[in-house]
Amino acid sequence: MESTESSYVSSPEAPRRRSSPPPPKSPTSDTMEKPTYVRFLVSNAAAGSVIGKGGATITDFQSQSGARIQLSRNHEFFPGTTDRIIMISGTINEILKAVELVLTKLLNELYSEESDDVEPRTKLRLIVPNSSCGGIIGKQGSTIKSFIEDSQAGIKISPQDNNYFGVNDRLVTLTGTLEEQMRAADLILSKLSEDSHYTQSMNAPFSYPAAYNTVSYAPPNGPSNGAAGKFQNNKEDRSNNSVTIGVADSHIGLVVGRGGRTIMEISQGSGARIKISDRGDFMSGTTDRKVTITGSQRAIQAAETMIMQKVNYASERALD
Repeated sequence: MESTESSYVSSPEAPRRRSSPPPPKSPTSDTMEKPTYVRFLVSNAAAGSVIGKGGATITDFQSQSGARIQLSRNHEFFPGTTDRIIMISGTINEILKAVELVLTKLLNELYSEESDDVEPRTKLRLIVPNSSCGGIIGKQGSTIKSFIEDSQAGIKISPQDNNYFGVNDRLVTLTGTLEEQMRAADLILSKLSEDSHYTQSMNAPFSYPAAYNTVSYAPPNGPSNGAAGKFQNNKEDRSNNSVTIGVADSHIGLVVGRGGRTIMEISQGSGARIKISDRGDFMSGTTDRKVTITGSQRAIQAAETMIMQKVNYASERALD
């Protein structure tokens, strides 16, 4: 599937079907036509749906919208998450059309068996450079308040996360119906396009410090509360290595996820097999559950990093 994730040839723009009103302060035609981009998060499982068999879906979306759509690779996640990054570039109208196609596809799959009585409300997490967030917020929050009122979507900007050195991006979460999210995305993208600094990060959409793929979480004095101690199993061979790490019992739910979804994504994304000990079965001398990761060294390392990003992010949030 990797070969289908690189780059695709864009096609002429298809007319937009949405009939949303223009953003306030009507951007100039020059701004509307100037190439720009948007980045947002998508789960590893959902990324496959966006790509489609042999890249058919993503190619179709590019043809319909005229935008270019790129995804980070299997092990390229946004720091602190196990979500891949999707970047869509083109004119504002092309980008919005492509975003709508992607979100509609994911919504249809997510709610295919649900009742149509209530329009689903979901989350769209945009990645925005910290330096550009001020323009979205506005003086005393005036701009973001107007965007919320105009779109009727919830808009929340995450605090700058200083836990990840070198990461200068923040997440802007949009909640609401598809129409509300699209309106909010329209307003935000139009505002970002007026910022000359925003386009500078367009050439490096997935460039986060390589350390996030090689972090070692073994503390020098053994396992500590909430952290993980790493123990190399005695029985191992070159092709089938095994490592057991300790995860605080209170954080196991974050690793497993609802219905086992998170641990399945981590396993699929890393290529490792993951087994969690039963309740009450702790690492010796601790209240940490045993999480055994089996596979190649690379798969183990990737899975361990994803798991501990989940745990460390939750630990830091609890301290805020």
